[in-house]
Amino acid sequence: MTLTSEAYKSFILALTTLFEEQKDNLCELDRKIGDGDHGVTMNIGYQAVKNTINNELQEQDDIAKISVAVGKSFLDAVGSSVGPLYASGYLKAAVAVKNQTELDEAGLYQFWIAFSKGIKDRGKAEIGDKTMIDTLEPFYLALEDAQSQNIQFKDAFNTALEKAKKGMESTKDIVSNKGRSKRLGHRSQGHVDPGAMSAYLMLDTFKSYV
Repeated sequence: MTLTSEAYKSFILALTTLFEEQKDNLCELDRKIGDGDHGVTMNIGYQAVKNTINNELQEQDDIAKISVAVGKSFLDAVGSSVGPLYASGYLKAAVAVKNQTELDEAGLYQFWIAFSKGIKDRGKAEIGDKTMIDTLEPFYLALEDAQSQNIQFKDAFNTALEKAKKGMESTKDIVSNKGRSKRLGHRSQGHVDPGAMSAYLMLDTFKSYV
């Protein structure tokens, strides 16, 4: 399969709709273990991205350059820790797919593995810390394993998405070890991490483009 630059921009715009619709749900999750603003933060970031896509990138077909612009727009709009994390993901993905106007099977593997690792490297979190890494690390590890076996990306992505969902769901039983929710100790148990949820929703949105 291939992903064109127009399809990639369509996916990013789909994320702007997603996080506008999920704003209240993500904030409700975050109120239980954090500041209660995760949904608002994600929506602010992606509304800025939407403006960039519609006003600055309509003629751009280089997927790496689109990713750089998306990452910078998100970072400029979002002051909290999630801004640098997602920006790092988009910027690392851009490096992995330089000078490409469409992504083939290898390019799709490279994009999503680099994106996920970029966030992990920036945030320094590990599986079990109750963060978005509980979603993203099982996802990219599954992709790396599938790539090594020459599995078609579509099949690999669907399997990796299942791993991501299980990782996201696992955060409900984890005592937080990162961020503001760490101060709650065992009271953070019983609630899915909002960052893990938003990362999963992002990946799940890409499923329709595979």
